[in-house]
Amino acid sequence: MQEVSDSVRRIGFALVCVCLLAWSGVTDLSAQTISREQMIFLTEEWQGERFEDGRPRVPDEIIERMKSVSIEEAWGVLRQAGYNNQFEGNWMMIHQDQAVVGRALTAMYVPLRPDVQQRMLDRGHAEGRVGPMNSWPIDMLQPGDVYVADAFGKIKDGTLIGDNLGNSIFAKSGNGVVFDGSLRDLAGLEAIEGFNAFVRGWDPTAIREMMLLGLNAPIRIGEATVFPGDVVLAKREGVIFIPAHLAAKVVTQAERIMLRDRFGHLRLREGKYTPGQIDTAWTDEINADFRQWLQENRDSLGVPASAIDDLLKSMEE
Repeated sequence: MQEVSDSVRRIGFALVCVCLLAWSGVTDLSAQTISREQMIFLTEEWQGERFEDGRPRVPDEIIERMKSVSIEEAWGVLRQAGYNNQFEGNWMMIHQDQAVVGRALTAMYVPLRPDVQQRMLDRGHAEGRVGPMNSWPIDMLQPGDVYVADAFGKIKDGTLIGDNLGNSIFAKSGNGVVFDGSLRDLAGLEAIEGFNAFVRGWDPTAIREMMLLGLNAPIRIGEATVFPGDVVLAKREGVIFIPAHLAAKVVTQAERIMLRDRFGHLRLREGKYTPGQIDTAWTDEINADFRQWLQENRDSLGVPASAIDDLLKSMEE
């Protein structure tokens, strides 16, 4: 009963997206994708560069710096901003200590309806899409993308990719995947250097009795809502989906926390300050020491010098 209920909720979520399209006056769905106008409407807080389809394009520099951010640091910033439904835990992964970080390209699968599936296939092929539905999201991947799929937690017969598609994904994106579903050919996928997958399980079966109903549209992953262009931060603790317009803030605040922690740990090891002094509001003396430490080590802290300059400036205000 729980699986049926989850499937109904996901289908309802897809219908909401379709209703949004109808409301906005868009009639050409271009297979299962949403329009550029609707993408901008749904992500209007993002004021930066976008892909041709309207998906937010968080800068590469922010993506690279995000790799050093912890799940807890990102979670804290999102909670402060009122985003309480962006984390999902309990994953299996190919490599425990290899993070997956990048921009989300989303797909939503639902239990198969033969009539709708055939119409979707016919229209997709008429528009130039090639092969079965589960290859379509892969064809859309850009460098740095993370393929994120809602496959309603299906394990048996829910394997969205094997090692062939895994190689294609990595060739196009240079990145990994997050699937609320399963995959097959674990040994072959494990051999792809640099590739990682966060999934619900492994299974030898091939994909069946599933169809693609949403492509590059809002989806649900467990307890999280995921929009195209969200920054995916996947580590062994779980996966957090960061709205594009908050990505720079997450990175900046996480780096400041990291720098304060490094300084505090250093001074505690040296015995210069007590735990009580470091764990409470810092005195003017400690803040002055911190500023001097930042200035002296500005180019060797693993944080862009410009970010350290911004931190120093904020401490003077």
